[in-house]
Amino acid sequence: MPTNDPRPTKSQRRDDARAKALAMRKEQERKAKRNRLLAIIGLGVVVVALVAVAFFIVKQDRDTAAANSTVAYGGGGDDVKPPSLSDVTAPEPANESGAIPVGKDGVGKAGDDDVLVKVYFDFMCPYCGQFDSINSKALDDIVAGGGVTVDYHPLAFLDRASKGTFYSTRAANAAAIVADKDPEHFTAFVTALYANQPEENTTGLTDKEIEKVATDAGVPADVAATFTTTVDGTFETTDGTSKDGTWRTFAPWVAATTNQATTDLPKLSTPTILIDGQAFEDWSKEGALQAAVEAAKAAKG
Repeated sequence: MPTNDPRPTKSQRRDDARAKALAMRKEQERKAKRNRLLAIIGLGVVVVALVAVAFFIVKQDRDTAAANSTVAYGGGGDDVKPPSLSDVTAPEPANESGAIPVGKDGVGKAGDDDVLVKVYFDFMCPYCGQFDSINSKALDDIVAGGGVTVDYHPLAFLDRASKGTFYSTRAANAAAIVADKDPEHFTAFVTALYANQPEENTTGLTDKEIEKVATDAGVPADVAATFTTTVDGTFETTDGTSKDGTWRTFAPWVAATTNQATTDLPKLSTPTILIDGQAFEDWSKEGALQAAVEAAKAAKG
C-alpha cells in the first residue's frame, strides 16, 4: 500500500514561509551590502583618478610655468608695470613708435614722404593670420613699388591664450631678433609664422618649432638659436617697487610696444590697419589693400 504523505499543517506552512522570507531578506541584505561595497570601491577609484588627474594638471601647469618663467618681461605677471619704449633696448631697425618699418630700401629704412601703412598684429590672433594670408604678398609688392613704408607692430595681447607659454611674446621676440640680426628675412619669417600658426588656447609652437620655421624661411641657424637667449634686468611693479628679473632678449621691447599701441589706440584690436592714419577695414577682400594704398599715393600727388 502507498505510504501516506500527510499535508503540512498550517503552522508548518507558516514557519516555512517565514524561513523563506528570512532567507530572501538575508540574500537581499547580502546583495545590498555587496553593492554598497562595490559602490564605495568604485567611488574610491573615481576619487583617486580625479586626484591623479588634478595632480597631473597642477604639475603640468607648474612645469609649464617653470619652463617659461624667463620668457616675458617681469614674468608676465599682472603686477608688472608696462615699460615705455624709451626705457628698453629695441631691435636695431625699430622706430620710436615701436614698429619695424619696411621700405623700398629695406628693413628699418622708411622712405621720405612715403604713404605709411601701419599693421598691428599678434602672432596668436587668428584674424591676423587671415590678414597675412590674404595680404602679405600685396604688402611686399606695395613696398617694392616704392613710395610706401609698412610699419609692423608685433604685439603680445594674447599671451593669456597660450596656456602659460607666452606664445605671443616668444614669437614676437623671435621676429624682433630676425629684424635685428637678419633683416632681409624679417617679412618672410612673419609670414612663415602665420603659415604655421597655432590655434588660440593651445600652448602654441615650441621654441624648437619656431626655430625650424625660421630656418625654413631662410634665417641662419645661428640667428634662430638666439631666440631663447635671456637677459637680466629690473622691472617695476604696479605698487612702485622694483624687482630683478630674467627674460627673453626683446621681451621688454615687446611689452613696451604693446603698451604704446594701447596708448596710441585705446580701442585697439588685432589686426588693425592704418593707411596714413586712417583705419582700413576692408582687408579681407583680395586686392582691396593694394587699391587703397595706390589711392593714398595718388592723393599725395
